[in-house]
Formats: sequence, C-alpha cells, structure tokens
Amino acid sequence: MSDMQDTDPDTTQRTPRVALMGEFSAGKSTLTNLLLGADPLPVQITATRLPPVWITHGTGPSLREDSMGEVHELGPEGLDGVRMEDTRLIQMQMTSDILNICDLVDMPGISDPNMDSSVWGDVISEADLVIWCTHATQAWRQSEAAAFDSLPERLKKNAILLITRFDKLHTDRDRKRVMARVHAETRGQFRAIFPVALLDALKSGQDRDRWERSGAEPFIAKLLDLLTNPGSTADAQEPVAQPDAAPTADIRQITPVRPVRVTPRPDAGTMRPRPPVAAVPHG
Repeated sequence: MSDMQDTDPDTTQRTPRVALMGEFSAGKSTLTNLLLGADPLPVQITATRLPPVWITHGTGPSLREDSMGEVHELGPEGLDGVRMEDTRLIQMQMTSDILNICDLVDMPGISDPNMDSSVWGDVISEADLVIWCTHATQAWRQSEAAAFDSLPERLKKNAILLITRFDKLHTDRDRKRVMARVHAETRGQFRAIFPVALLDALKSGQDRDRWERSGAEPFIAKLLDLLTNPGSTADAQEPVAQPDAAPTADIRQITPVRPVRVTPRPDAGTMRPRPPVAAVPHG
C-alpha cells in the first residue's frame, strides 16, 4: 500500500502538474531547464539542495512559502538565499511553451539523508504525472524503488522513467545490460522507459544529430502524448519508436497545444499563484 495520501486533484480548471523526481544529482534540474528552454535552476552538485520548485506560466515574482505557511517574495539572492530547513515550497513563473500545457515541479533529491520525506510528500500529492530520473551508472537503486513505491497509486500509473547520463555507459554491452536489468526490475511500473543524455540534449542547439543521439526526442514525444491525450493507453515500458520519415516540425520547439482535459482558466491573462502557495498580501 502506498505511504502517500492518494488524492485525485481536480484537473478540470488547470493545467496538469508534472513532478520531476529521483535521487540527488540524477539530472532533474537539467531536465527542467531542457523542457523550459532556459536555465532558471542551478545544476551544480553543491547548489541543488532546494525544496520543491513549482514552475508555472506567468510573469509574476518568485515566491517562497515557509514552513509555517507564510508566503514571501524571494530576496535579491534568489534561489541562493533559500534554506530547505524553513521553506516548504518555491513558486516561480516563466513564459515557456511547455508551461502552456503543464506546470513543472522540480522535487528535491530523495536520497538526502538529512531530508525527511515530508519535505516532498505533501507536494507530490498535488501532481498528476511523474518523470523519474535515475543515473545510468547506478540505475534504479533499492532506495529509489522504495521511494517510488510510496507514491500514490494514481501517480505510479502515470510515470515515465528516464535513465539519465546514459552517455556515461561507454560500451554497447553495458548499455544493453543496464536497460535489460531496469526493464526486469521495474516490469509494469512505468508508462515508458527512455535512456537519455540530458546535457547533450541541452547543448545540442541546432545540431540535429547530437539532439537525436541524446535520446531526448522520443521521450518528449511521449510526454507530449500523455499531456495532450490523457486517455492514452500505450503499453507500459515501450519507448516511442522513432518515425521512419523526418518529422515535419522540430520536436524541440514544443508548441503550446492545450491538453484536451484542461479548460482555459478565467485568470489566464493575469496569472496568480495557485495552491498550495497563496498570493502575497499587498500593502
């Protein structure tokens, strides 16, 4: 039985919420920056001890909700001035194509021995879909399996697994062995599994060959499919095949297609922070 409270958030008046999870230094922030087409989040190992960072579409100020539920605007230090010990959640607003079809929630690394699971446990209950990042050289550790098993059942049925830093596996034999083991140990748990080199994808620019070698394209195709076709019943753990013909549009340029399960928000033109972060009082 799942340890997290299994609530089913109402998605009829909002965009879906995609939580990015995994152990420390598994590539979650790099993935966030790739999806956004920008880099608002630090990716250095020494700079990534942050509480959940909830990124929505908009141009408002970045907010910090403290452990007592009080909301503050981030100070001039920005994320560098945030302490996990007294912060429940950070909310940032940006204009990015992906944020027209979903919110992104970059979760803290689940392997931090000094962090209680409650830091991310109450926030994950607000998510609709999980992208789990696991480092290729130590893919799908027991600690990850245990943390994933604690998620609400509805999230475990709506999860994608990314085997990140796949370029660190230097032989075809090692790559095949890791993929076979991960598939065997996670049988039926994920909607799809993709090997990716996120930094290569992030740095590919206009280099189409480098982009394709990174493995990011089939992953993003699957993510867009799940976001825009929530009733999709694709077999679990079957990566989306590359099309034989060249795509008519570069999938890196994510188009702002509204998911079919989402209706326009009445405040879409003046985005205000949504729960769990309240608006900052004026005056």
